[in-house]
Amino acid sequence: MLSSKNIQKLLVLSLVLLTTSCASDDGASPIGNALDDGCECLNDIQVIGSHNSYKMAVEQPILDFIAQLDQTLAQSIEYEHIPLSDQLDLGLRNLEFDVFYDPEGGHYTNPEGLEVVQDAGITPLPYDEDNVLEDLGLKMFHTQDVDFRSHHLLFTDGLEELKQWSDRNPTHTPIIVLINAKDATIPLTTNPVPFDVGGMKLIDDEISSVFDVNQLITPDFVKNDHSTLEGAILTDGWPSLEEVKGKILFVLDEDITKTDMYLSSFPGLQGATMFVNAIEGTPEAAFRIINNPIFNQEKIQQLVAQGYMVRTRADSETIEARTNDLSRFEAAITSGAQVISTDYYLPSKLFNSEYQVIFIDGSYERLQGE
Repeated sequence: MLSSKNIQKLLVLSLVLLTTSCASDDGASPIGNALDDGCECLNDIQVIGSHNSYKMAVEQPILDFIAQLDQTLAQSIEYEHIPLSDQLDLGLRNLEFDVFYDPEGGHYTNPEGLEVVQDAGITPLPYDEDNVLEDLGLKMFHTQDVDFRSHHLLFTDGLEELKQWSDRNPTHTPIIVLINAKDATIPLTTNPVPFDVGGMKLIDDEISSVFDVNQLITPDFVKNDHSTLEGAILTDGWPSLEEVKGKILFVLDEDITKTDMYLSSFPGLQGATMFVNAIEGTPEAAFRIINNPIFNQEKIQQLVAQGYMVRTRADSETIEARTNDLSRFEAAITSGAQVISTDYYLPSKLFNSEYQVIFIDGSYERLQGE
């Protein structure tokens, strides 16, 4: 339950939102009602989603082992998520997947963390009983050897669950999925396989193996007859919600090196399934990732006003949840960012906290003021 202090803060925040809402004089309309007017576009939404959406809790012996080296690091990974379909049933409309490249298969089959659990005298929970980690292709978890528990170890399995949910709910508000291509080396852990051009294209290929193009909001769809994607969103804007209901939009959330690898297969994003986090002023710019809405409040507001879509974060590394601090969430809302990511759409069950990221009406999606 939210504390009285947090409820008061959310009530104040709701008054701010009501003054800017384009829906009606008596409050922000739910998205379903706004569609009746046929006037709202994709960038008029504001949705809450989950960060590292596939992630399951780390076993306590592993957290204890990490805490001996770095207590703050151990606390930063002490969060978990319910299954993807359950998140979507709640109303979340943003997910995030981390993928690891495994072109030969079998690279991540035996996490060192399992030995840590056994050394603590505890029998580890079952892991990869179907031996899917032997398969070629992209794997999905948070950190090799340490934070390896995942609702779906294969990227394609996570995509399949998303598709099945979408097929069961064909008029849903578009779901925005961020993709991280992970290959950072970490001391005392297995060296990951570095992403190359083939690995970056494989992300696209695996998305296309699960989704038909007509189920996706692609750069080509938004670009339409324009020569560049940025030109399209700055002049004609994003498609209407009516046009894209029931669809999925993928964004590659990566640095310039991996983005350029991806663009080498899809120049100008032609034929691509994913948008990229390209800086404004470049032909591929349309969707921006700006994680801190407090430090970047004015920048996000400017980008949104110009027509870009922006994803930001309400919390990070469990810090806000441990202090019941909603100030970053408040900043995310007032920034106008269309996508707000959190680890706490539900309060934590791993430590004592009332912190929860949810709109004042108890929903996770709404229309924002223009």
